[in-house]
Amino acid sequence: MRRFLTSMACFLLLTGFAGTRLAFAAGGGQQQATTSQPKAAADSTDFVGQETCATCHADVATKFGTNPHSRLALQHAGKGVTCESCHGPGKAHVEGGGDVTKIRRFDKLSAKDVSATCLGCHAGAHPNFDRSPHAKANVSCLGCHSVHAPEAQEHLLKAEQPKLCFTCHSDQKAAFDMPFHHPVNEGAVSCSDCHDPHGTFGNNNLKSTADQNMICTKCHAETRGPFVYEHAAVKAEGCVGCHTPHGSQNARLLNMPNINVLCNQCHSRVANHTINGMGAGSDELAPCTSCHTYIHGSNINQAFLR
Repeated sequence: MRRFLTSMACFLLLTGFAGTRLAFAAGGGQQQATTSQPKAAADSTDFVGQETCATCHADVATKFGTNPHSRLALQHAGKGVTCESCHGPGKAHVEGGGDVTKIRRFDKLSAKDVSATCLGCHAGAHPNFDRSPHAKANVSCLGCHSVHAPEAQEHLLKAEQPKLCFTCHSDQKAAFDMPFHHPVNEGAVSCSDCHDPHGTFGNNNLKSTADQNMICTKCHAETRGPFVYEHAAVKAEGCVGCHTPHGSQNARLLNMPNINVLCNQCHSRVANHTINGMGAGSDELAPCTSCHTYIHGSNINQAFLR
């Protein structure tokens, strides 16, 4: 057995070496790079240090002491995130007497370049930003965040939620003024409780979970299950098949004011179902849920009866 393993190891070594020589020959005598070479790093002598920056930008430096970026630098003895980590090396800017063309100015960068600078450190936390609707609409990180003058210290937001979100999503603001709505304006629920503004694999930047209904059931635990008898609509369309998540003029945020009409969108075969001789179209008909009580799922009855 030992001789067999030794022979196999020699064989693999030789074939690997031969394959390398063939690839070398096919490349015209030069090995082919499989990945692009990284850009050359800036010369360390081009950096002047944040203390030099503070001599001219004292107003910014004073306010920056409580900034998370500043605290991160202090944790690394001043060698972590500094002014030049974002604005680039400042030697040319200083030697040019403060020439603004010699330093990285974010108000002059494209949205893509602004976000690329931020993602240089935050890519691990926000790996899906480039595919997000915000990025595709040329909304950069600075569209929502302010590094130097945040109104909300948490996440350095330019404004508190939902005010910040409503600056663009004004069409959704009206939904939260409807008679039945999630308490976003009241401050009990935030937009980011359900949405990840930095991008997900779901529609509308909805947070991604193994069971997509978990976005709703993390609060509405009584509908979570698992159930012995599951309502197919809950598994297929999810909660939004019957409910409007932001706000509605209908109780329980239902998509339609009449429960029976809502049910018959899928259960058309029971459209003529009668109770006490009244058809399903009658306004006097008891709602379907008066009998089919456990509409989200049941452990005792396949028809969700109580």
